[in-house]
Amino acid sequence: MKIFNSLGPNPRGLRMMLLEKGLTFPMERIDLLAAENRGAEYAARNPGAQLPSLETDSGMMISETVPIFEYIEDNHPNPPMIGSNAEEKGECRMWTRRIELKLTEHIYCAFRYGPGLEMYTPRQAVFPEMFEGLKGQVAVGLEWLDPLLADKQFLCGDRFTTADIVLYAALDFGQGIQIPAKLPSNVEAWFQRVNSRPSATASLDEEGTAGGFRGV
Repeated sequence: MKIFNSLGPNPRGLRMMLLEKGLTFPMERIDLLAAENRGAEYAARNPGAQLPSLETDSGMMISETVPIFEYIEDNHPNPPMIGSNAEEKGECRMWTRRIELKLTEHIYCAFRYGPGLEMYTPRQAVFPEMFEGLKGQVAVGLEWLDPLLADKQFLCGDRFTTADIVLYAALDFGQGIQIPAKLPSNVEAWFQRVNSRPSATASLDEEGTAGGFRGV
């Protein structure tokens, strides 16, 4: 099994999960800034050209972050990061989907259509006219989430899960580009709890940190 790794919030999230589980896999670095992920060799195996991706022992490529989490959890169930029974797994998957629909995808698209526009224009279709609307969607999502975290340690209560990692990686990256510029109080308290975990610091990419990027 091998991980295709790079800077970026999603690769960072995968590194964070592996640290939480105490797992180490071989990693091959892909140069995201140089668009190596969009070259013919990598794109032939991963048509979405995204990172991270995981090559299984059989040679299959899994190239969506949440399914990679699921694959690793199925093969290395302890400590559980999704859940140890059907109810816990359902709760984590529910929160992951909510977070993706209401927050993380809006943050990432806002980056591509705003601060990252110059980099992404030659790589994919971009829609800069959507930038302000996407920032508004992030604000709406945070307003929805904030009261739901008032009496909880993490998204799934006392359990730290991959849903928290998905949200944390996006928000840490987002604050570096001011999307959002400020977190509401309960989300901020949750963020600081996650940020204090050793895996939060240990998962940062040295190249990204040296280059002045936050949360990658």
